[in-house]
Amino acid sequence: MSSERDNAGVIALPPLIFLVTFAVGLILDRLAPIGAAAAMLPRSWRIILGAILLLIGGWIVFRAIRTFGRVGTPVDVRKTPLALATGDIYTRTRNPMYQAIAVGLIGLSVAFASDWTALLLVPWALVMHFGVVLREERYLEGKFGDDYRRYREQVPRYGWPL
Repeated sequence: MSSERDNAGVIALPPLIFLVTFAVGLILDRLAPIGAAAAMLPRSWRIILGAILLLIGGWIVFRAIRTFGRVGTPVDVRKTPLALATGDIYTRTRNPMYQAIAVGLIGLSVAFASDWTALLLVPWALVMHFGVVLREERYLEGKFGDDYRRYREQVPRYGWPL
């Protein structure tokens, strides 16, 4: 099988799903504002809280990418994984990068007072789960067999990443 086809076949790149979700949320905020998030906290507190959440998400992504680098496997879902990443943050959750994206979306929705971005977390999570995570799991089980099955039994899909 060629390396271009030897991948999980996810429906779209996870960072693209993130960007589309955030952009659609901001557009909907302009077209049909709800206004609830802006009323909850003063702007300065929203920015601080949003920045903290973005830093947490960034730290999770950093650890996950570093782990991929240590085992010599690409981060890009379009490329063929060469090894399972099971150390560091991957001992607590099988999907830390996707959880970090969720934390980042929450942080951006808070910082920008974007009610729609917060509401779009539900469809984002469904797209990620069915269009990315489950496809990756089927692929990894086929590629790594018993090693992946043992890992899957020991580490929760969406465990707490910190």
